[in-house]
Amino acid sequence: MKRRDFLLIAAASATLPRVAFAAMDYTPGVVQKHLDAGDTVFLDFKTSWCTTCAAQERVINALKSENPAYEKNIVFVNVDWDQYAKAELSTRLNIPRRSTLVALKGDKELGRIVAGTSKAQIKDLMDTALSAATA
Repeated sequence: MKRRDFLLIAAASATLPRVAFAAMDYTPGVVQKHLDAGDTVFLDFKTSWCTTCAAQERVINALKSENPAYEKNIVFVNVDWDQYAKAELSTRLNIPRRSTLVALKGDKELGRIVAGTSKAQIKDLMDTALSAATA
């Protein structure tokens, strides 16, 4: 490959947007609607300014890119902690803080992580949700 071609390809790839996996934003009632429909729901209680939340999001997106079954079978919902910290959902689930991840199916909590950013830990929770979703 010619040096000029390499530099053009490198520059072009650097300007392409990174792939981001969209999760639905929380609105009151949306979680219950999906649970009532039999869906498995993965909640991400986060804020835009939280570095732990950002680290969790990077891991979640990396795992989704490695295994498309997550996105296909699980409903991912972002819950803005600044807006919904005292909402019915947060209080009912006893969410202690932002950077909390929770997996739900029906009326059962499948698991949760509070402030954890380990890829293995988050993968375990997502695998638990996937197993419930495909059972």
